[in-house]
Amino acid sequence: MTNRTIREYGAWTLLATLAVLVAVTMPELGSGAWPFRPPSVHPHGLLGPLVRAADREWDLGILRSIAVLAGLLVALAAAATWRLTSWPRWAGFGLAALVCAALLVPAVLLQVGLRNATEPWYYTNDSTYQIELAGDLILDGENPYGHDYNGSGLERFYPAAHDQPAGFPQVALRHFAYFPGTSLTSAAWRLLPEPFDDYRLFALLATLALLPAALLFSGPLHWRLSIGAALSANPLLVRGAWFGTADAPSLLALVLAFALLTRGRFVWAAASLGTAVALKQFALVAVPFFAVMLLTVRAPRQALRQAAAAFAGVVIACFLPFLVADPGALWDDTVSYGAGTYRIIGYGLSAILFNAGVIDDRFGYYPFLPLAVLVWLPITAWLLWSQRRAASLWSGAAGFSISMFVLLFISRVFQNSYLIWPLTGIALALLLAGAGRSARGLSPSGPSASVPAE
Repeated sequence: MTNRTIREYGAWTLLATLAVLVAVTMPELGSGAWPFRPPSVHPHGLLGPLVRAADREWDLGILRSIAVLAGLLVALAAAATWRLTSWPRWAGFGLAALVCAALLVPAVLLQVGLRNATEPWYYTNDSTYQIELAGDLILDGENPYGHDYNGSGLERFYPAAHDQPAGFPQVALRHFAYFPGTSLTSAAWRLLPEPFDDYRLFALLATLALLPAALLFSGPLHWRLSIGAALSANPLLVRGAWFGTADAPSLLALVLAFALLTRGRFVWAAASLGTAVALKQFALVAVPFFAVMLLTVRAPRQALRQAAAAFAGVVIACFLPFLVADPGALWDDTVSYGAGTYRIIGYGLSAILFNAGVIDDRFGYYPFLPLAVLVWLPITAWLLWSQRRAASLWSGAAGFSISMFVLLFISRVFQNSYLIWPLTGIALALLLAGAGRSARGLSPSGPSASVPAE
């Protein structure tokens, strides 16, 4: 049996994964949206019919009904599988793609359509809105870092700020917290006509692309399809796509980096990792584990130098214009802001200490840097040492996942959406383990080991 078909056992594995994704995502799909109450809604354009079908509101019924239809499709496929001994490759990928699209696409399109039918500050969130503002600033030749966003419409998202001290300014109006790759991709995306210039559509495409990205790994087809579907349509990324968190582009670049490394494309893998870092700070945690993976596969020195140059070239190209413009603003907005400026929120160590009375002010001092040096760095160093001794690729992804979670736990801010990063590390570890072979058979031109049969 070739890797172009999915045997019965593999088909049931994929069906079970898709069924679980529908079951855990559907009941909460669309919940927790901002409570927008626009004075009027005027559907128009290509997305107008969808807005009218939803009665000009954020209709959870239509979104969840489509998700249920995806579940019905999985059930029908399961019924057919009783009589089939194998599936063709296209059938497995098509079913996984349809389920992922059903969970992801309608909610994003409805949000974008409602926003286009009202005003730009409705039916989006402050993160997406500010990313788009940053893109507009770049197109106008201005620096988004150190910029005062008062009067831009961003202040509409912070009308109360009830938990801030009297007279304390809303710090989000004076900081842009994302690395330059986000603002640069936003600037490019903003060149599209309305309503398709909504940055969430870019994030949606990146989220959907996680499914085919998983197929770049070697290993049983059903395994890669199952994990790819879980990467693309897990509840965290489904919510992030329509709500407006911008993790998916960086996560896609990270997954591609690991996949390309397993194929011996070291330069492209390093460039992809550089792209992930340029898009999101969290991807920095993967860099040392990626470096040890290169040593594990015994890449030639020339390939290592080329990979290092590719990584540095991408990062420098993205950062250099902003470093030249105002290096202090870039540092304050992207590093100091999250580590020491923003209020303590979430469920990590900082919130535990605050609730226990050890810290008495959400805006006060929190010892993130000492904790990072005394706790996170030693744990990460031990994980890297263990990875080097294990001499396997999956251990690098697992180490990244553990290190990422520890860093998030001790951070000042722990948003629920951040959990997608260690979960992606787990998915990568499973993809690499599913390949069923050591990393030592790789060469700069590609893997020398044969692809395991389905």
